[in-house]
Amino acid sequence: MSGDLGARLKTIRQIYGLSQRELAKRAGVTNATISLIEQDKVSPSVGSLKKVLEGIPISLSEFFSLDLTTRQRAFYRADELTQIARGSVAYAQIGENLSRRRMQILHERYAPGADTGKQLLRHESEEGGIVVRGRIELTVGGESCVLEAGDGYYFDSRLPHRFRNVGEEEAEIVSACTPPSF
Repeated sequence: MSGDLGARLKTIRQIYGLSQRELAKRAGVTNATISLIEQDKVSPSVGSLKKVLEGIPISLSEFFSLDLTTRQRAFYRADELTQIARGSVAYAQIGENLSRRRMQILHERYAPGADTGKQLLRHESEEGGIVVRGRIELTVGGESCVLEAGDGYYFDSRLPHRFRNVGEEEAEIVSACTPPSF
């Protein structure tokens, strides 16, 4: 096994918020074992490493394939959201580059009377969301429903769909789409 195994274990352990003592307890090994592996003073067998990783839990393949050099951001302030649409229909996306992400999260705003257009949307994904404020008429596959604050939706985005604000105030939705479609 490579010489960076100890550093990799330490980094992943810290990402998961575990102390050496907690990982050792979970894995059923001594605290010294974890310490020695992390210092590259011992090279564990595949079986021993697998046992240690079960305490995280993470598989051997995930352990070795996890890209620790390009850790993506986890937190975004409101003014750091990426604006991908402005106007009567506005979308603010969490994150800037979704090329390595499997999900897209949006804060959507619809002015009174605004909609996503006469042409129904279709894309290769699934999406879901919750109406936070206002009233949204959602049409999916020929069926329509007016959703109000607290109501939600979840559907296959390959079905033709459309969003329309049918209220007199701005409507807001927090939604997720997988894989990203914008």
